[in-house]
Order: sequence, then structure tokens, then C-alpha cells
Amino acid sequence: MLNRFARAFVTRLITPLARGFLRIGVSPDMMTMIGTLGVCFGALYFYPRYEFAWGTLFIAVFVLGDLLDGTMARVSGRSSQWGAFLDSTLDRFGDAAVFGGLMLYYTRQPDGKLTAWFALACLVFGFVTSYARARAEGIGLTAANTGIAERADRLVVVLATTFLVGLFDLPDVVLTVVLGLLAVASAVTVAQRMVAVRREIDAAS
Repeated sequence: MLNRFARAFVTRLITPLARGFLRIGVSPDMMTMIGTLGVCFGALYFYPRYEFAWGTLFIAVFVLGDLLDGTMARVSGRSSQWGAFLDSTLDRFGDAAVFGGLMLYYTRQPDGKLTAWFALACLVFGFVTSYARARAEGIGLTAANTGIAERADRLVVVLATTFLVGLFDLPDVVLTVVLGLLAVASAVTVAQRMVAVRREIDAAS
């Protein structure tokens, strides 16, 4: 949903920044790799130490690279299949680091096992969601580009909640509930994409 309603607005805001990076010689692929490395470091360093607020702020800076690289490619006329493949592949590392960092912290807490399991569920369903779309596109279908919890939605929800829990020292149950709901939403998204693909196949036969 965020992809549809917010991306155009955000793109307009960051286009000047994208042009600036291009002027100093930063390529879209470089921005993709820098963004991924920053997200992974921030999540795996800060989250296991329960530095949720600082970690999320650090991650947020580098998540911007996920938006900048595509804008830079379009502005420079250097959009390519390789760039799209690199971006999608490295996105999975970032997602894994965010949920993995939370898992590393909560698996060490006496009352954190349920939270850790929900984080794992979010990670697994998130990967399956992305795979369902990629596999559908690989066989020439487009219906899998749907669902109530796309990648941007999942990332915004988990980062915002983690930041608030860390900033205001909220009870862990807040993050547990949000991760649980996010896991359910991600599972529903997988089901939505499977149903959509089946309908597209049936309609074409």
C-alpha cells in the first residue's frame, strides 16, 4: 500500500538529493550496496544490544538508499536489469538483518521467545511474499503484485514500532503484538498472491 500511495511523493522529495549524489560520482549500484551494508550493520549491531531507538535511526538513514538508487537510475538514464536484480537481491539481506537483529535480542530474554518466533514468522512470510511475486513474474504473470502487507509496509511498521519501544521504553509486549499482527498480515499477503496468480492462470486458459 505504501508503495502505491507514498512512493511518488517521496520520489519528488529525494530527486534533488539523487542528482547530488550522481554529480559527485556515486552510481545507483554503489548506493544500493551502501544502503544494504548500513541497514545490516545497524540492525545486527544495535538491536541485539537493545539500542532500539538509535539502531532504528541509523537504519532509517540507510533505508533512504533503497529509494535513492532507483531514483538515481531513472534520473541518470542508467536503469538496467542488473540494477533491478541487485536491488531486489540485496533488499532480502536488509530485511533479514532487521528481523534477525530482533530475534538475536529476544532469544536471549527469558520472556522473549514468543517475540522471537513472531520475528522469525515475519521474516519467513516476507521472503515467501517476495518469492511469490518473483516466481509469478518469471513465468510471465503479473497478478502477484498485490497484498495488504508489501515490503515497504512491513519495513515501516517494524521500524516505527521498534523505534517507539526503544525511545519510550515501552513494554516488550507492544513489539510482540505488532510482530504477531505483521506475521498474520504477511501470511495473508502470501495467500492473496497465490489466489491472484491462480485466477490469472485460470482466466488465460
